[in-house]
Amino acid sequence: MTIRLAATAALLLGGAGPAPAEDLDRPPIRYTDTAPDTAVSRLEQQLKAKKLELAHSDEHGYLPAVLKALDVPLSSQVLVFSKTSLQRGRISPKTPRAIYFNDEVTVGFCRNGDVLEVTASDPHLGTVFYTVEQRADRTPRFTRQTESCLICHGSSSNQGYPGHLIRSVSPDAHGELVLSRGSKRVDHTTPFDDRWGGWYVTGTSGKHTHLGNQIVGGWSWAEDDEQPDPSNVTDLRPYFTVANYPSPHSDLVALMVLEHQGEGYNRITRAGMRVRQALHEQAALNKATGEPADKRRESITRRIEWACEPVVQYLLFSEEAKLSGPVRGTSDFAKEFAARGPFDSRKRSLREFDLATRMFRYPMSYLVYSRQFDGLPAEAKDRIYLRLHEVLTGRDQSKPFAHLSKDDRAAVLEILRETKPGVPDYWKK
Repeated sequence: MTIRLAATAALLLGGAGPAPAEDLDRPPIRYTDTAPDTAVSRLEQQLKAKKLELAHSDEHGYLPAVLKALDVPLSSQVLVFSKTSLQRGRISPKTPRAIYFNDEVTVGFCRNGDVLEVTASDPHLGTVFYTVEQRADRTPRFTRQTESCLICHGSSSNQGYPGHLIRSVSPDAHGELVLSRGSKRVDHTTPFDDRWGGWYVTGTSGKHTHLGNQIVGGWSWAEDDEQPDPSNVTDLRPYFTVANYPSPHSDLVALMVLEHQGEGYNRITRAGMRVRQALHEQAALNKATGEPADKRRESITRRIEWACEPVVQYLLFSEEAKLSGPVRGTSDFAKEFAARGPFDSRKRSLREFDLATRMFRYPMSYLVYSRQFDGLPAEAKDRIYLRLHEVLTGRDQSKPFAHLSKDDRAAVLEILRETKPGVPDYWKK
């Protein structure tokens, strides 16, 4: 069935208006017909070959086994209690939805839910969606989802391409959205005080305030209970039964990374698909007019440049919301995330956190190491590498990159030269 992404979803989500529908089932994307190449598809092959089995637990179904098989850390757990997901009937402030993630995969879990909700990154297709039935009497199977998930995740909110949708909303005591208060898309550019409405947040944020741990109308605390500061919560037990979840945390730093990663992958997906579409149209035009197959039209070059620039700016943390003081999470997420590297000869890594003035010490996203980045069309990677080099060598001092100091640029360039396979030869001179 052809996927024509629903423009009306933008109205339901409070978007500014519908973007033109993208027919992703036409060449060169063929979203539904193309077999995914993801961490989940590789796990499926192991399951089919009986090289691995997923055990079912009475408490959390297949969640522990899926997290282990996909190498998703428990410390990444974050909790959302607004009814903004497939299993909205299972979600409330007393029964939040848990999300776990690594660089390639996210796993959503609802208490007593029918399914696990899984997304995985694909070098060609961008974000691919799956569900796993939680029934103990059935062999666990990852079922790919297209239309049902893309109604929201491929709407005009994502400019018509499949991706992640992370929002800050205003929920009431039941988790229902108070639509009159609107909602906001969240990534690393979002001001701190606009983040995490509808989410539980564990951590300390000093002078910063945020919208986490709050409901419209306020919580009903006992008269003798001291009401916690919602922006500095380290224990969620007053809010719900945390023992029902694998971890007691909804780590502030994990939330920051998840938000950055979600929009980062969205931009890489859009760039990849737009460049493939432009090159496909170029080939068709050249064939129709009898031109050489590799002739590059100026309009196609401009489209490639336009598609790639948002990726360059995002990877370099343009318009990142500044921190005015230290923030900290409550789990081991930050430590485990930073330990993954890679590291250069001076033990520097793009995963090293700052968390006092900005998220990372070095303002270059670790997503440059991702399989999805490496899977971009050669024309897109060439353009992105050229633009990164222009910025990092100081030749581009334009406004989007004014936040980068001379030392920032030099450090990022040095780290990438040593740790990123495939950088062009001119980077190494």
